[in-house]
Amino acid sequence: MIGEAAAAIADAVKASGAIVSVEPNSFSTIVSKGNDLLVVVAEGGVFSKNYQYLTSYKGLIFYTKSSQPLSLTRNTEVVTARRIWIPG
Repeated sequence: MIGEAAAAIADAVKASGAIVSVEPNSFSTIVSKGNDLLVVVAEGGVFSKNYQYLTSYKGLIFYTKSSQPLSLTRNTEVVTARRIWIPG
């Protein structure tokens, strides 16, 4: 069973490619540079609320987690997800 879980995580990493975790201010800078970016947002947290963000820019996937909502530019399309899961 543990081997199956490890294989599922490995497959998820292969399917998603490289996911780059950045600080919230770096994520905001990346979003401000793009035109018509799609950003996926989810609220998470067990003991305290956090906001998770995911976007693709120049072939890489960027991810951040913040204790406060980020301010996104007007030309950013936002999709709200129930959950964002990052493998590994």
